[in-house]
Amino acid sequence: MSLPTPPNAHAVAVLLLTLVALALFTREKIPLQTSSVLILVTLATGFELFPFVGPDGHALHAKEFFYGFGHEALVAVSTLMIVGQALVRTGALEPVGRGLAQLWRGWPHLSMLLTLLIGATLSAFMNNTPIVVLMLPILIGVAMKTGVSPSGMLMPMGLATLVGGMSTTIGTSTNLLVVSVAADMGVEPFSMFDFALPAVLAGSVAILYLWLLAPRLLPERQPPMGDTAPRIFSADILLAENSPAVGLPLSQAVAKGGGKMQVKRIQRGSGLEIKPLPDVVLASGDRLLVSDTAHNLQEYKKALRATLFSGVEGGDETELFAAHDQQIAEVAIIAGSELDGQRVSDARLGEKYNLRLLAAHRGHAVTVAGSGELRQRILRAGDVLLVQASVANISALKSNGRDLLVLDGKIDLPRRHHAKRAMAIMLGVVVLAGTGVMPIALSATIGALLVVITGCLSWRDATRSLSSQVIFIVVASLALGSALMATGAADFVARVFLVLAWGLSAPWILAGLMLLMVIMTNVVSNNAAAVIGTPIAINIAQRLGLPIEPFVLAVLFGANLSYATPMAYKTNLLVMTAGGYTFGDFLRIGVPLSLLMWVVLSAVLIVAYQL
Repeated sequence: MSLPTPPNAHAVAVLLLTLVALALFTREKIPLQTSSVLILVTLATGFELFPFVGPDGHALHAKEFFYGFGHEALVAVSTLMIVGQALVRTGALEPVGRGLAQLWRGWPHLSMLLTLLIGATLSAFMNNTPIVVLMLPILIGVAMKTGVSPSGMLMPMGLATLVGGMSTTIGTSTNLLVVSVAADMGVEPFSMFDFALPAVLAGSVAILYLWLLAPRLLPERQPPMGDTAPRIFSADILLAENSPAVGLPLSQAVAKGGGKMQVKRIQRGSGLEIKPLPDVVLASGDRLLVSDTAHNLQEYKKALRATLFSGVEGGDETELFAAHDQQIAEVAIIAGSELDGQRVSDARLGEKYNLRLLAAHRGHAVTVAGSGELRQRILRAGDVLLVQASVANISALKSNGRDLLVLDGKIDLPRRHHAKRAMAIMLGVVVLAGTGVMPIALSATIGALLVVITGCLSWRDATRSLSSQVIFIVVASLALGSALMATGAADFVARVFLVLAWGLSAPWILAGLMLLMVIMTNVVSNNAAAVIGTPIAINIAQRLGLPIEPFVLAVLFGANLSYATPMAYKTNLLVMTAGGYTFGDFLRIGVPLSLLMWVVLSAVLIVAYQL
């Protein structure tokens, strides 16, 4: 085959800008938003200053590069983020977590398989980040209770959610982008479950690998929060005027609390400290220093109609955190957290995270709440903190997972009542799109509106659920894809690819294209790889005179195989931090999994489309 005709100047410029974009997207020190806007502005400015007229006479103007902000793929991605956030905020997924936690106690091996299957299935219909955030504390909690390392659990679980995400058009933003870009280029639109069969077949092999082999290949790591000792906290219990313990001897108050409460001291007023003798009569305003588990502290609080007290945050020490929708939770400081190395008094937990610190635990050491000792404590990765906050703030902390990992969020005071509503809305979005009644962009937008007007989310929470990283990289990638097509750059790359693959049969060309996407997605953004690869794949199929669909799916599947590096996908970084994994651990597990999925998916597409 002869060498392709050199591209025009605009195509060369777009190809060079594409290489720059791929390099920028790998730079951790440069925010993805900055890189994306830079690429977008460069494209728009360049084509405005140096106009381009295509063979059909159409002039490419700057405004066309901003159409991505209104593209149906971005609309669908953004509105699905809002609906997915409603599931997180209302606790709709918590029953799944509680059920798994109970099952793990009796059937660990079977529970591991069920955890992988549930994670993969849920990820087919919603963003996998909240699913990983839901699963992490369950698995870490199981490991702490059983005294085993969670190394063999966390990474397989995280990768299973990525495996499941590629099975439907709404499973990942990558899927939505590939399907939408292909439709824009005249390819017959894919419906929600059109490529579910090859994804499920390959996914089944992946789940078996993650269940049976991956835990054995992973070396045992000591995660930052891997201390398996029972977490005993010390906290002050403040007796209110209506407490049944007021006027009773300490011994009777202990009996009312279940008989197990061990009071270390009684503080009355600003400076009087009373020894906890059995016959000491308790008074309103007394503070009882008690050491116990988070669950038992909560039980004592309820039994005595008292309030857990903390004077850690500064200001008025009598300030109480006693709003009606409060929740008590255990959170761990993860490696890389900005809190690591900070003094408690400087950490501003209340200001930054809306948390009230009640107590702290490190190894077997207990730090007393309500004292200067806790205020001066230096926080370290792996410290477990007992905190109190609103249900919404704990949920937000779960979905963030950047500095603190929620280990136990089950001790609710009142519960939210919108979980069923949020789940019904999500099911409605999926059913409407899956049955073809309306496109996913429309059904998801209706769902986003419903979660707000039904009270599942406030508008403030809805807008906070949107990821600026995803929005800007989607828009920039769509703009690059448009420029690659309009200038003929995609056609040039397709011809070069075919020259390099000269003599290979169609199956090997398809497999080679997918392998190229696998490499790109583990080095740069999966969305960028997908949008850049889609027009190239379509051009390759057209030049070979072959069906376009398998080549589009080769890009879609390849761009989803983000298993081999921790930076390939944001949940990989979260799992790496929580599990104490190294870069090499991801290579050890992710490379074989990527190659396995590449072989199976290539074979399935080749057989299904008779290439």
